[in-house]
Amino acid sequence: MAKDEAVVAEYGAAPSGLWSRIVKKLEVEGNTGNSNRDLDPVPPEQRVWNWWNYISYWISDNFTPSGWRKAASLMAIGMSWKVALVNVAISEVLIAAVITINGYVGAKYHISFTIQSRASFGYYFSILMISMRMIVGTFWYGISTYTGAECIRSMIYAMSPSFRNVPNALPKSANIDTQFMISYFVYFVSILPLHFVPIHRIRFLFTLKAIVTPIIGFGIMGWTIANTSVGEQSLWSQGNTVHGSELGWVFMNGVYANMGGWATLAVNAPDFTRYAISPRHTYTMAIALPLTATLITFFGVVGAAGSKVLFGKILWDPLLFIDNWTSPGGRAAAFFCALGFYLAQACANISANSISAANDLNAMFPRFVNIRRGQFIIAFVGAWALTPWNILTSASAFLSFMSGYSVWLAPICGIMICDFFFVHGQKYDVWELYNKNGIYRYNKWGTNWRSFVAFFLGWVPLFPGFLPTVNKSVSLPVGWRNLYYLGYFYGFGAAALSYWVLCYFWPAKETMLERGVYPDDELLVARDIEEEGGSLGDSSEKKSA
Repeated sequence: MAKDEAVVAEYGAAPSGLWSRIVKKLEVEGNTGNSNRDLDPVPPEQRVWNWWNYISYWISDNFTPSGWRKAASLMAIGMSWKVALVNVAISEVLIAAVITINGYVGAKYHISFTIQSRASFGYYFSILMISMRMIVGTFWYGISTYTGAECIRSMIYAMSPSFRNVPNALPKSANIDTQFMISYFVYFVSILPLHFVPIHRIRFLFTLKAIVTPIIGFGIMGWTIANTSVGEQSLWSQGNTVHGSELGWVFMNGVYANMGGWATLAVNAPDFTRYAISPRHTYTMAIALPLTATLITFFGVVGAAGSKVLFGKILWDPLLFIDNWTSPGGRAAAFFCALGFYLAQACANISANSISAANDLNAMFPRFVNIRRGQFIIAFVGAWALTPWNILTSASAFLSFMSGYSVWLAPICGIMICDFFFVHGQKYDVWELYNKNGIYRYNKWGTNWRSFVAFFLGWVPLFPGFLPTVNKSVSLPVGWRNLYYLGYFYGFGAAALSYWVLCYFWPAKETMLERGVYPDDELLVARDIEEEGGSLGDSSEKKSA
């Protein structure tokens, strides 16, 4: 079939006139209808991330105001600072293992999570999983923008103390004042240029941030220790406020919450590991994540303990901490600390939320959305359409919901890891993953019924325990609550095990390969220079011809 005839057969007759020109203008360059250059396997020249880039990536995600505050929530539910640090270390080691293992498929086949998910869920059922990941990424983009605005506000306070006295011209019902709206707008506009930078190049920004932010963290901690005897303060010497079996379940609740915070990245780890030079370069993530997370949590404990002596109140937020440095020298130090946290928050928001959610949009609308366009869509929807300042007025219920989102994300991750390592033995046909009528379609609905069943077995038993976290009026037996505290382990394990059992007794034989089919590097280079390419299914035929 001729190329033009194939296009007509796939999409129908091309529209004519003005509408045709509008549609053509909206299409991304190099799209094939089912894919585009950002959705394709990463070409060799873009596989440039090495072991240090993945270390700096996790420093970027952890050395943020959110990471600094991590111990606060754990101590609030009854742990001492020592137990809280142990809790963070254990949970981060466990989730780092999941991220590293799931990221291996991206490093090996150079494909994103959105493409990987088709192998286990089916070509069309995977869209539901992708949508769930995109929703949570968009919400977190807005919340992280709010935190970034706090960094800008602290920088302005340091440069111009009179900014603290700017009168509020917004009504109370707006849930945001004039000072913060100005800061919010400045932050949003300032990071927009970062959305233009391709992910294989933005690693240099992570390196800069990985150098600057630890210096800031050690500086704040050193200054605090030098100016107060934090060892004698009640926060520093506070023991556990719960004991026995209750402490055990509180500890598990903390592990679940901390793992849930990274549940989205555990699912879409291939989105950034696909840029690895070699799979072995991604193994450093297993060490970098727990080490940096535990260290920044310790900084937060020291700062909170010292703030009680220095300022008369416990401050878990490092930005509120440095806002108290009001001398000329103190304001200069506060500015550079806030600038470092601004850089940290911007990097984290781009890597963890913007690029990931843009990848999801890219997979759903490959004809019109690439990663760059997707990032701008996510930015405006997350930062403005969702109005995070209104969401955070009920922060307790909302943040509980977002942390509890791992009820659904853990089964997704468990199924994908099980499918790659145990069901398919690490053997995928890359080009069939792009073929909507290929072996990974499974049936006419594009759904792998085995993953459909396993997914529901993974999250349905946890749902009753999830409800009281967002609606305090719901009362359930303690057993349901305790099962929910084991949520990530149950959701991941139950879904993975049930999926393996179903595939063992009812295998999808058409997807079982003797050897994996990897990206054809020469083909990718050829597609990159074509003005208009054929479908990936056609490309696969060319490769095997």
